[in-house]
Amino acid sequence: MYLGLDLGTSGVKALLIDAGQKIIGSGHASLDVSRPHPGWSEQNPADWIRACETAIAKLKASHPKELAAVKGIGLSGHMHGATLLDAGDQVLRPCILWNDTRSHAEAAALDADPRFRQLTGNIVFPGFTAPKLAWVKNNEPAVFAKVGKVLLPKDFLRLWLTGEHISEMSDSAGTSWLDVGKRRWSPELLAATSLDERHMPSLVEGTEKAGALRAELAASWGIASGTPVAGGAGDNAASACGMGTVGAGHAFVSLGTSGVLFAANASYLPNPASAVHTFCHALPNTWHQMGVILSATDSLNWLSEISGKKAGELTAELGDVLKAPSGVSFLPYLSGERTPHNDSAIRGSFTGLAHESSRAVLTQAVLEGVAFAFRDSLEALKTAGTDLTRVTAIGGGSRSRYWLKAIATALQVPVDIPADGDFGAAFGAARLGLIAATGADPLAVCTAPRTDATIEPDAALGGAYADAYQRYRALYPAIKGVTA
Repeated sequence: MYLGLDLGTSGVKALLIDAGQKIIGSGHASLDVSRPHPGWSEQNPADWIRACETAIAKLKASHPKELAAVKGIGLSGHMHGATLLDAGDQVLRPCILWNDTRSHAEAAALDADPRFRQLTGNIVFPGFTAPKLAWVKNNEPAVFAKVGKVLLPKDFLRLWLTGEHISEMSDSAGTSWLDVGKRRWSPELLAATSLDERHMPSLVEGTEKAGALRAELAASWGIASGTPVAGGAGDNAASACGMGTVGAGHAFVSLGTSGVLFAANASYLPNPASAVHTFCHALPNTWHQMGVILSATDSLNWLSEISGKKAGELTAELGDVLKAPSGVSFLPYLSGERTPHNDSAIRGSFTGLAHESSRAVLTQAVLEGVAFAFRDSLEALKTAGTDLTRVTAIGGGSRSRYWLKAIATALQVPVDIPADGDFGAAFGAARLGLIAATGADPLAVCTAPRTDATIEPDAALGGAYADAYQRYRALYPAIKGVTA
């Protein structure tokens, strides 16, 4: 048996698979996000441990014998979070999360240093880790002075699991401190934020062993002491391992809280100006690119909250047949945007509203707006050297066939729907645990699921969607001056 632990923004999932990669069972525990000021987003790392213990307890209650047979553990987690520890590994302050934008000024200052784009292959986004440390230095100097280690969220869980300060390439690539081409920490970039390699965890590949389970936890869970813990991956790379998106030309579109258009690459293809993320993959000698939008299902959830209707009820009102765009446009910039704008200050909008703009019309505009945001990412990937011919859909929003039809038509590429199953980050983490424990060939383990159905672009609406996309593209510069 192999265990995958995924630390998500909204909860921890523990997933158990057998040697044949069949899912045996899972446990889950919820997490909350604290937003003490506009643009802030934080979590208490102690809550991650409590949630992990709860998820494991549920798994132990339902599958005690199978949990006892675990031979390897893999980790996944939300990226970019700044978890600050003192010299005694005590947490100094709440973790500043990936969707926190308070460090926009520090990010711009670091991005103005050409070494960052040159060595990391990426813009320094406000959500990345390095500018958060610069913010702490500028605004909480007493805290900064005590920093002994900076860990990413999943690697804080690893510290609790193993007692080791270790990270891996895919997650560390999102810090703005990693030389992404050479897959190692950059002393130059660390020094630019008044840090050095002593403040960083050691690095392994995601498929390698990265610590062993502590005896105390092993006894509590009924697992063998010393069970290997894999390097693991950041959440998107872990999802890619779960989906088998590990070879050049493979891609997925993720409709989660945020939205990701992810493409695996066999070589390092940086193009920072496109605002595409170019990161190390969880597998050795592999990289990936992704366009990231900050509010995907979050946009529909926002409409759900203010309309008093569940998200599923909103999409059900649209029916199954894709409609031509109504003329109402939605920009999904509820918390700023990454690809292609790198703009933490921009905010969302509806345009084209009229007396006849019903709730269903607003829902349709939200789904189209997110689809067009993915089209922006597709165009950015093209300028970064990656041309996609099809994508696989994952994430909670992919349950809406209408939304997938809109995405296929907006992107003008087929969207594959995998057969029923859980192929997300926890499954990918479990696969990495299997590889680390057994030495199996990563490509033989990280295979793609069977395709259950394919949604083709709607040829009859291709022109209408192209026109609507051009309207969408014109809106960002039009509203930028009045929303920032």
